[in-house]
Amino acid sequence: MEQSTTAADSHDVIEVRGARENNLADVSLDIPKRRLTVFTGVSGSGKSSLVFGTIAAESQRLINETYTAFIQSFMPSQSRPDVDALRNLSAAIIVDQERMGANSRSTVGTATDAQTMLRIVFSRLGDPHVGTSSAFGFNSPEGMCPECEGLGRVSAIDVDQLVDRELSLKEGAITVPGFTVDAWYVQTYIQSGFYDPDKKLKDFTPTEWDDFLHKASTKVKIGTTNVTYEGLVVKVQRLHLSKDRESVQPHIRAFVDRAVTFARCSACAGARLNQAALSSRISGRNIAECAAMQISDLADFVRKIDDPSVGPLLATLRETLDSLVEIGLGYLSLDRESGTLSGGEAQRVKMVRHLGSSLTDVTYVFDEPTVGLHPHDIQRMNNLLLLLRDKGNTVLVVEHKPEVIEIADHVVDLGPGAGPSGGRICFAGDVVALRASDTLTGRHLDHRARLRDEPRRPTGHLEIRGASTHNLKNVDVDLPLGVLTVVTGVAGSGKSSLIHGSLPRRDGVAVVDQSAIRGSRRSNPATYTGLLDPIRAAFAKANGVKAALFSANSEGACPNCKGIGLVYTDLAMMAGVASVCERCEGKRFTPEVLTYTLRGKNISEVLAMPVTEAREFFPTGQARAILDRLADVGLGYLGLGQPLTTLSGGERQRVKLAIQMAEKATVYVLDEPTTGLHLADVDQLLALLDRLVDDGNTVICIEHHQAVMAHADWIVDLGPGAGQDGGEVVFTGTSRDLVESGDSLTARHLRDYVGA
Repeated sequence: MEQSTTAADSHDVIEVRGARENNLADVSLDIPKRRLTVFTGVSGSGKSSLVFGTIAAESQRLINETYTAFIQSFMPSQSRPDVDALRNLSAAIIVDQERMGANSRSTVGTATDAQTMLRIVFSRLGDPHVGTSSAFGFNSPEGMCPECEGLGRVSAIDVDQLVDRELSLKEGAITVPGFTVDAWYVQTYIQSGFYDPDKKLKDFTPTEWDDFLHKASTKVKIGTTNVTYEGLVVKVQRLHLSKDRESVQPHIRAFVDRAVTFARCSACAGARLNQAALSSRISGRNIAECAAMQISDLADFVRKIDDPSVGPLLATLRETLDSLVEIGLGYLSLDRESGTLSGGEAQRVKMVRHLGSSLTDVTYVFDEPTVGLHPHDIQRMNNLLLLLRDKGNTVLVVEHKPEVIEIADHVVDLGPGAGPSGGRICFAGDVVALRASDTLTGRHLDHRARLRDEPRRPTGHLEIRGASTHNLKNVDVDLPLGVLTVVTGVAGSGKSSLIHGSLPRRDGVAVVDQSAIRGSRRSNPATYTGLLDPIRAAFAKANGVKAALFSANSEGACPNCKGIGLVYTDLAMMAGVASVCERCEGKRFTPEVLTYTLRGKNISEVLAMPVTEAREFFPTGQARAILDRLADVGLGYLGLGQPLTTLSGGERQRVKLAIQMAEKATVYVLDEPTTGLHLADVDQLLALLDRLVDDGNTVICIEHHQAVMAHADWIVDLGPGAGQDGGEVVFTGTSRDLVESGDSLTARHLRDYVGA
């Protein structure tokens, strides 16, 4: 009998028609379903606007619309992306590089559910039997250590950061910010009558010391007034330590960081659990010891447990642990806090959760999944992307690395440039056709940086001796000064531990990394680089008004959104959502401020300019100098007023580099500066690094990009493997030496890359 075809069989492509989100120029295209599509193009060409801002955003909005009106009333109205039509969408799951919450209760184990499965195994098989699985949970009252409440560490206040014991209260013994002798708080202590305010603190009796620091809230009479007295430690705890760290002013935050010390909890020795949970063992190990093991070792340990009563659960746990090893994270441990993972590691941990899922016909969206991966690890990542596709899913990947572009079923290349000169489809088709096309990506796919004929000569050395952070095995290494050095090795080999553990506190060393920029909801490239100051001054001078009006953090701010341009709705359990402020339409300023202009543009229009356009608008002076540096680091397409929260890790790093270039450091430490860069932009980055070195600086890059390795004067290669199998220097020398005589994983890949 002939099989009948139904209309559903024709839904083989996601149809995008007339997409205009951000810089997209009326883009229409068909994306094949159940295939792996890679989106390429220079930074700012519109890849994210198409993949995340249009396809994934609309898929999630449509799913929200399936809830009842009652539930939707608690959700903010997400505006529909600017697109004429999107057809045949499936549910989208975004696997991005957002760092996982910095909640100290979240670990790799809790984020992947491996800890939960381990708890159940211990509750069934542990000897002695202790109770249900919650008795092994450091986040549950039954399992947590009562001393540290399951955190594994206790905070203590360093009293010597609050007071100077050599002085009396009247001489200003209290050193807490804002606690000056004439302040009301301090007058309460001086006039309390509990001790002599002229007596030096070091001479206080134990009782006086206790009253001064720890006395609970009590009423005391000063003159004719009744006031509340509380010990200094109690007061500091209430005023400063109970507040969210991010919400306090920078000088208070610096004080808190100095005053609060974290020590390992002595009751549980950092294991987070109570004694009952720690007493139960399987094959001689308790659950905390299992969580502290390297995941690759834990996988072997779990494989040896054989008990039919928990057979299916053990199988799932084994699969999860094996996936973590396969994805190149075998060097982590389950007790590692999620907040300490890099963006790339966080993305790979999230990926593990989806590999075990029974869902198919889902659209998975990845943002540069190779970030932080050595060429050796990229092959494993590719296998996982293909595995997700072969389960019947549509996989969309924004990526620059040629190794990932190679495995695509379909490639969509956006461009030709960035910002206003991007946003168009330059090519769509398979990899063979991409190579033959005359696009920037097609031309650069086989482009190779050459080894240096004459490496630069070092002018001296930075010594690192006996480095033993994390997995480093007492490493000694000399980093040459006055040249470009690349520190490389597989993920988890110890590169970051070596460089970030040894260099940041030295004089003249500027560390430029991809970490989030503090206070970022209000911050944008203009405020963060100091560019807003000369711009405000120019507006104030042209209009004869004060400069504060032109700051969205000050007098000129729209009162409805407080100058953010967006109104944030907190959804308690779910991620909060932002919607454009209706009063100022996202312009951030009051109508009065927008009547003042500079050469025909108001402040909102100037902040909407990309760097390249702003350079023409400000041809001279301090503003031009800052804009030139932003253009030098490849950020010409960035909008001046774009919130820093919308920048990728690579973009954040390049903004910081632009600022540091003005500070005149002598040693620049960069962490994967090629993140988010198109193959063609990597050449521009190499030229910038060369210029820094030729100006007499030292540049040290932690990097996996083979073009940067080939271009370096000196290479330090760590390994040979990851975690316990790494932590040693396996090679130091020039790139040419590495290619000609090295036998590490890096040497093998670099040899292939340069075609040696």
